[in-house]
Amino acid sequence: MTSAPLVLTIAGSEATGGAGAQADLRTFQAHDVFGMVALTCIVSFDPKADWGHRFVPVEPQVISDQLEAITTAYPPEQLSTVKLGMLGTPATIETVAGALQQRRFQHVVVDPVLICKGQEPGAALDTDTALRAKILPLATFVTPNHFETESLSGMQVSTVEELTEAARRIYETSGAIVLAKGGVRLAGPDAVDVFYDGTTTELLTAPKVGEVPVAGAGCTLAAAVAARLALGNSPLEAARAAKEFVTAGITDRLTSQAPFDVVRQQAV
Repeated sequence: MTSAPLVLTIAGSEATGGAGAQADLRTFQAHDVFGMVALTCIVSFDPKADWGHRFVPVEPQVISDQLEAITTAYPPEQLSTVKLGMLGTPATIETVAGALQQRRFQHVVVDPVLICKGQEPGAALDTDTALRAKILPLATFVTPNHFETESLSGMQVSTVEELTEAARRIYETSGAIVLAKGGVRLAGPDAVDVFYDGTTTELLTAPKVGEVPVAGAGCTLAAAVAARLALGNSPLEAARAAKEFVTAGITDRLTSQAPFDVVRQQAV
């Protein structure tokens, strides 16, 4: 018999495999961590409509059933780390928040997908509001992208200094460790992310691999952070390792007939 670190992802399925739960599980496997998933929605791009999102939420009761099975099978001393990706609707957020309050995890890594593409603007705003109110207070580590960093901090971000200040603001309002991603959105030769935990500020930099965002990078980064935390890394160690992992995955990215490349997760 063997034992291995366990990590749960609560996220959506992305049909092409480039992001969502598929990317999370490959990331866990690459780190030799045993992964499981509670699916929140199904996303399939529409090739006939400029590859827009087709979004189908999973019924809240089905999400509850998945989480009940997972948390019953693996007690807290076995399963202490969870990563949250796309939740998609206020009802899903309510269900997931309730489960997280009932079963406390040591590490709650949140990739704060504020706006779900494929939703009407009003529904997207309701989802955004619910996530801020119900999920962020439960997070221990958040990994917002450039848009999410601006939204959560309430400030525009165009420089590394502004990204650093935004990370500090998000920490102050959420209490969670922050890894704010500048990526290719900031000018300069490097993709810069900012780590802030209330005392330590560190810039994580790597040369840009092209100037266009690669699908699945955000999912992979948060999943890698979760895997590293489950393996016993400190938050800063996890952030550093996750940055290296994503950079390698972007360098070795996968192309397809879709209008975007995707991160390719490789064993560490």
